[in-house]
Amino acid sequence: MRGTIAIALVFGMAAPAIADDPPSGDVASLRAFADAFDVAQIAEDRGALDRMVADDLVFIDGSGKRYDKAFFIDGWTGTDDDYDPVTLTDRVIQPLGKDAGIASAETVLSGRSAGKPFRVRIRFTDIFRRHGDSWQASYIHVTRMALEDK
Repeated sequence: MRGTIAIALVFGMAAPAIADDPPSGDVASLRAFADAFDVAQIAEDRGALDRMVADDLVFIDGSGKRYDKAFFIDGWTGTDDDYDPVTLTDRVIQPLGKDAGIASAETVLSGRSAGKPFRVRIRFTDIFRRHGDSWQASYIHVTRMALEDK
């Protein structure tokens, strides 16, 4: 009897989740925001990043340390940093209802920092929340991966 009740509860909870799937326009707006967010980072566009990042951002860097919005934006807009264009692979854009979504991908990030070249392979996951008519990054997690010759 308990097993039947548990199964009924699981399937009963799944129906509302399915009913709340976002319209395809929301998927498109989420993808467009994720694209613009990636461009703003590589372009070191402090103004755009300030608008696109929630004030209560949680940023987990590749070492596992937790930081805030100011640290994240400062990290992308350093005066001595230049980034090469990036190619995203294994990209996933996943809505989580009409007001939240995830963008995740793998990339090799390279460029120069304080005049010295760098190259690092990462997988990132950005969680976006809708604020009014626009999206904002509210949680970002970066995982460093072994750099392989491709």
